[in-house]
Amino acid sequence: MANKKIVLYCISFAGGSSYSYRDFAKHLDNSIEVEAIDLPGHGKKLREALLTDINLMADHILDQIRTAIPTTPFAIYGHSMGATIGYQLCRALIREGLPMPLHLFFSSRQGPSVPIKEEGKYLHLLPQDQFIKMAMEYGGIPREVAAEKELMDLFVPIMKADFKAVAQYTYEPAPPLDIPITVLIGANEKTTYDDAMKWQEVTCHKISMTQFSGGHFFIFDHLPEIGKIISSSLGRYL
Repeated sequence: MANKKIVLYCISFAGGSSYSYRDFAKHLDNSIEVEAIDLPGHGKKLREALLTDINLMADHILDQIRTAIPTTPFAIYGHSMGATIGYQLCRALIREGLPMPLHLFFSSRQGPSVPIKEEGKYLHLLPQDQFIKMAMEYGGIPREVAAEKELMDLFVPIMKADFKAVAQYTYEPAPPLDIPITVLIGANEKTTYDDAMKWQEVTCHKISMTQFSGGHFFIFDHLPEIGKIISSSLGRYL
């Protein structure tokens, strides 16, 4: 693998897009190439029909990367919903006998075996004004953006589709992955340390856990530190 680049496929959080990762490459070693994925109805695929199923989201991403992964070493980064999709993507790769990622980086998400909290099961059913208020509490919508009604009329259906996918996700036990997993969480978010440690159940490697200051979107305040963690973890494969 000497002199080859590693592609880091980045999967976004509910309501996010490839644009959410526009600054990641600045903080990574130049041997790592960021390839941020857009789900249907997000980012550059805004005109495509939204998906409301985690497994279908994983299958969609698999179709996007299928031709590249046999010849290009890769890793996966997923934040929040993106972490669950990343895990299911690995299960899809196994199902189809395709190459596996070198490493998984998951942030702000409990292990897939942890049931979603009761409040999370119904968020996508809330009226728009209540839904926006909830999303603002998570830090997912800045106050000035929430005040723009036309923008919210476009954005809320995207978020609701993603929240529905998360709410309806069902974990199916499977043999542990033979892939190292690095887990990152914020000290002040709803994902607890113990729940994040449940990622240990899905890998035969000892997971690496790092807790940062901040809430659910701590990653945008700690890009230099996260970049070093990713670069160091992937540097061993080069």
